[in-house]
Amino acid sequence: MKIDRIEVRHYRIKLDPPFLASWDPNPRRTFTNTLVRVQAGPFEGVGSGDAMLGFAGHEHLFVGQDPFAIERHVHLLDNLQFHYGRMWPLEVALWDLMGKITGQPVWKLLGGRTNRVPLYASCGERKPAAERAASARQLKALGYPALKIRFHDADIRKDIAVVAAAREAIGPDMHLLVDANQGWQMPWDASPTWDFKTALWVADALAELGVFWLEEPLHRHDFEGLAALRRRARLRLAGGEGNREYADLRQYLKHGSFDVYQPDVVWCTGLLRARQLAGEVQAAGCLYTPHTWGDGLVLLANLHVCAALSSAPFVEFPFDPPNWTPERRDFILPKPLLPSGAGYLDLPDTPGLGVDINWEALEPRRVEAGTMPAN
Repeated sequence: MKIDRIEVRHYRIKLDPPFLASWDPNPRRTFTNTLVRVQAGPFEGVGSGDAMLGFAGHEHLFVGQDPFAIERHVHLLDNLQFHYGRMWPLEVALWDLMGKITGQPVWKLLGGRTNRVPLYASCGERKPAAERAASARQLKALGYPALKIRFHDADIRKDIAVVAAAREAIGPDMHLLVDANQGWQMPWDASPTWDFKTALWVADALAELGVFWLEEPLHRHDFEGLAALRRRARLRLAGGEGNREYADLRQYLKHGSFDVYQPDVVWCTGLLRARQLAGEVQAAGCLYTPHTWGDGLVLLANLHVCAALSSAPFVEFPFDPPNWTPERRDFILPKPLLPSGAGYLDLPDTPGLGVDINWEALEPRRVEAGTMPAN
């Protein structure tokens, strides 16, 4: 069986009220998704993620090829992303296609360790201390073992006060994670990022509050600075969610930059290299628990990898109501992804990623451009 066709489509919904992402100085009034559709005979695989900029005109590199020649395909996708944008949504679609053809879920194709993935609730907005404390109590009541709080106030002490309020609200038996969002910035964000001394001061303050990890406290290419911070910090350091080159992730391992490795399979590695990296990370005594922020297919792809490979205590589940809900996050899916029980999600045995896209229902939301508007 050969690949017959590849198609890239874009979809968008309006966000009213807007989503105030902590990492974006502009309110997000729309949410744009890109879907990659790969067909082979009667089977179809689908992936999502970045806008696949630069892919148009290169379909012939894959059409007519064996969909199971994944090593070849990853090699060419890496070539393409060097010249253009991130191409891993196509690899996700190929794994979904392989699962559909073989009748196996992706998590079994990758290793099949378990179908149950423990989740942590990942917030997306900065909220006042009292509001975040109330949200933390609600999430604890829902059974999540951990909550991630985002930073980005001009006054770091206000961010730390939010963490302190959440800790007081939930007590000592729920983990708190903190994302500093200093590793990368939106194209229009010219604000300064932390230096080493600032990051160390924050790490010490958060350690006093029993924070489990501090995420991306320095620039994504400061391998040595992150390693030095890790040696001095009294809490775990996490990062690597958006590094485009696999060599970057190997540099983190070489320098000992992180305790927790978070490369998103749709944003950074693809699934094949995620399997390789997860083995290396866990052999080094570190945690592999990827970034999953995006749409429902992005989340699913990362959850399948974690189910197959990760021994981490929890994996990111983007959830910050009322402005970031499963209904908004997963609008491209027939129904939103929800936890199967208190703080976990069980992946099904259905083939591929486990979902079939209703293309007809999505058609009213189809747009020509896959890039996100600046506001």
